[in-house]
Amino acid sequence: MSMAGLSIKPSNDYVLIEPVEGEKKTASGIVLPDSVEKKPQLGKVLAVGKSSQKDQNPPCKVGETIIYRKWGGEEFEYESKKYLFVKFEDVLGVLEK
Repeated sequence: MSMAGLSIKPSNDYVLIEPVEGEKKTASGIVLPDSVEKKPQLGKVLAVGKSSQKDQNPPCKVGETIIYRKWGGEEFEYESKKYLFVKFEDVLGVLEK
């Protein structure tokens, strides 16, 4: 992934994603503060590292939207945008449209 001259290639067995925004309101319209906001579990794949296992392929491809473990991933912030590095094992599935 390339961001304004910065290029990021995830390490082996990692995927770089941009999380889909979590809900800011309840169904009844109550605005949630950031501390209570639901943690997102969907993210758009920006870059994929290589697999360390010769017989294993990465679980997703660049451009796909994935579902990942609720508390999985390591946050990374660049130019006020949040990204996540997620382990292959924390990818639960690919969202098909």
